[in-house]
Amino acid sequence: MHTVVYSSVSNGLSLTADWLFKTLWLVESDRNNAKVDTYRKALWPEISGNVLELGPGFAESLRFLTHVTISDGSHVVDSNTITSYTALEPNVFLYDQLHKNAETNGFCVEYDHKSYPNCKELGTIPTRDNMVPFNIVRGTLDDPDNIPQCVLDNAPYDTVLTSFSLCTVKDPEATIKNIIRLLKPGGAHVFIEHVRQPPPGDKRVTEDNNVNAVLWGKIQDWITPLWSIIGHGCHVNRETGETIAKMEGWKSVEYKNVRPVIDLQSRIMPLSIGKAIKATE
Repeated sequence: MHTVVYSSVSNGLSLTADWLFKTLWLVESDRNNAKVDTYRKALWPEISGNVLELGPGFAESLRFLTHVTISDGSHVVDSNTITSYTALEPNVFLYDQLHKNAETNGFCVEYDHKSYPNCKELGTIPTRDNMVPFNIVRGTLDDPDNIPQCVLDNAPYDTVLTSFSLCTVKDPEATIKNIIRLLKPGGAHVFIEHVRQPPPGDKRVTEDNNVNAVLWGKIQDWITPLWSIIGHGCHVNRETGETIAKMEGWKSVEYKNVRPVIDLQSRIMPLSIGKAIKATE
């Protein structure tokens, strides 16, 4: 009895946190996009093939994929560049906007009923040939034994994309191991993640903007316990670029660090931006 009650309370709190994050992100997403869209524009055209995105949220960045203009004048994702897209998102309150943005970019949206049995029948009715399938799947890559079957069935992937998602996963190293596992040999993990302030003199920093890295790094450490509660598990002091680079299984890892100074929040959210290529052997 106690176990049932605890489980019900825990699930209720989790859903409440998901709803609160959706409400917060409705306010914050535009400011976040203003900070990172410049970097997305440069990197997203490299995304191709069979794609898995971890934690897409509202998926505003879909507009930076390679698009073509079709006969009715619509600007849609290029089916010769993107062949399939799997969106692995644990927060069901984000699905409405995720679905909308996928349709706006010309995808044919489908839901994985095994990972989300309560989903509505809201798939897109194909209106033209060569519409790229966009599968919305509920789950994460934290646990290799609990990866949704749909994600496994669609593997291997040409590209795995993470954009402000590795800050919230429970186990970053386990998640990255599973990314490597799901990529095909030679496949790419494309990432843009906010991280702890890199130390002064870090040669990977391409935009410094005279930020006091030591001070702001300490502030990130101080606020992370509270921020992770407010921000739905977001840890602002993870060194994600370094974590990706040290994992076994890569042929190469190239990334840069930037210290934007758009606003005060930027000082606690510098970025690691790059691409890791899986080894072929």
